[in-house]
Amino acid sequence: MSVDLVRIVDSIHRDKNISKEILFDGIQSALATAARKHYPEAADIEVLIDRDSGAISATKDGQRMDPAELGRISAQTAKQVIIQKIREAERDSLFDEFEDQRGELMTGTVQRFEGGAVIVNLGKTDAILPRGEQIPGESYHPNERIRAVILDVRKVGQRVKIILSRTHPDFVRRLFELEIPEIGDQTIAIRALAREAGYRSKVAVTSIDAKIDAVGACVGVRGTRIKNIVDELGGERIDIVRWNESLQVLIPNALQPAEIDEVMLCHLLGRAIVLVRDDQLSLAIGRRGQNVRLASKLVGWDVEIMTAEELDEVIEKAVTAFSKIEGVDVELAERLVEQGILSYDDLSVMEIADLVNTIEGLTEELATEVVSRAEELAEEQSEDLPRRKSGRNAAALAEEPSPALAEGEAIVDQGEVEGGPPLESEEESDYESDGERESALPAEPRGAIETDDEDSEADPAEENEEEARDVALAEETGRRSNGREVTSRPSDADQSETMRLVHDVVVNGEEPPTLDADPGRDPKIAETADDEDV
Repeated sequence: MSVDLVRIVDSIHRDKNISKEILFDGIQSALATAARKHYPEAADIEVLIDRDSGAISATKDGQRMDPAELGRISAQTAKQVIIQKIREAERDSLFDEFEDQRGELMTGTVQRFEGGAVIVNLGKTDAILPRGEQIPGESYHPNERIRAVILDVRKVGQRVKIILSRTHPDFVRRLFELEIPEIGDQTIAIRALAREAGYRSKVAVTSIDAKIDAVGACVGVRGTRIKNIVDELGGERIDIVRWNESLQVLIPNALQPAEIDEVMLCHLLGRAIVLVRDDQLSLAIGRRGQNVRLASKLVGWDVEIMTAEELDEVIEKAVTAFSKIEGVDVELAERLVEQGILSYDDLSVMEIADLVNTIEGLTEELATEVVSRAEELAEEQSEDLPRRKSGRNAAALAEEPSPALAEGEAIVDQGEVEGGPPLESEEESDYESDGERESALPAEPRGAIETDDEDSEADPAEENEEEARDVALAEETGRRSNGREVTSRPSDADQSETMRLVHDVVVNGEEPPTLDADPGRDPKIAETADDEDV
């Protein structure tokens, strides 16, 4: 039994990566628990296991005890305790192992799907790739091998929960270390990284060796190195930026491919105002602000893109607004603006000591009053802004009604419910007169139409005469149409006469008769024409 115990402990140690000492302590604790349950009256029970031979020695109140006497129930108790101890030891071992690998790149196999999450087998245990940590637009299939970084490791009951991520910036960092040897051996360093998973990433790199081009080494010959990373990321765009300690150089590099005219740094607020030409404004901002947003994350400063005209307008408004604060003259307001403080919100978050040390002529007492007043004005501005918007919209609608709306429809906007009675209003007289709603047409055209209606009243005799002419015209048109259309089968006499005329013209060579001259027309043809007229 002792030899089997040592062998079992050694096997579990190799398979589960659990310390032998932990296993022996667990077995000792399980046997002691079983003995206490079998001998409830015992005051002191002690169990020891020899680590080399596996021999078990147990004592009860100082007297030697044979573990075989514990019985079946106690043995089952000891078994359950041992299994629980082994599971706890296995959980702790897995937790320590994967906790040390937090942020590292792992390769696993897709096992199954649970809701939107993907269960990935890492070999020793399963991990979870939540939906929020998956690259947008990607799809996974069972038994497919995927890469991800370990985002978090937690203990949940007797298990270890491992959270994977493919959207974290460290995922791009680990792929660069894997695909680019110079980064792996630290010849090239990644100084900063900003990412919007599935769309775009910016990576700032620098080289400790002047002979090595950091950007060129990351791109590779004809882009072979960066292509492997882009393929792993599902086509995500990657911008490799040359790192520089000077923000005047780094910020234009981060905003590439846009061309930057000037960078102004506001150290008190950690803000950089970047001036660009009008044709470069949209390129610098990027689609939905993506380029400037990633550049701001990359450099760690708040980056604002403006044209020179916009900056002049903002400065003018800021000087005017600061001059309204009691104790702030135009000169002091201009000095505040020179430090990049462009609004009440900016001024309200400033530290008093920073303002006094930076701005000449500003005392601590005045700085306190100015900041306090700026906080009040900022709150009033934020509270009044939605109301002022609503007021402007209402005024615009009242002063400049939409041309597509008639005056009658304007009443509905002011409170009339369709299908119900109109609401009483003092302005009702503007739209209604003598109980009838006025026409929606302008006054002059409406007057012109009324004048035309009065002039169009005709005499009854003229109407009768015009009606007689219409009837005559209709009868004449009817006769013409009856003369042209054959609505019934012609008579036998008409057919015989027609055949005779054709025979005379074709066989005898006679001239065909004409119908132009009434006095000399052929009597036979005339008879036919008269029949048709009838």
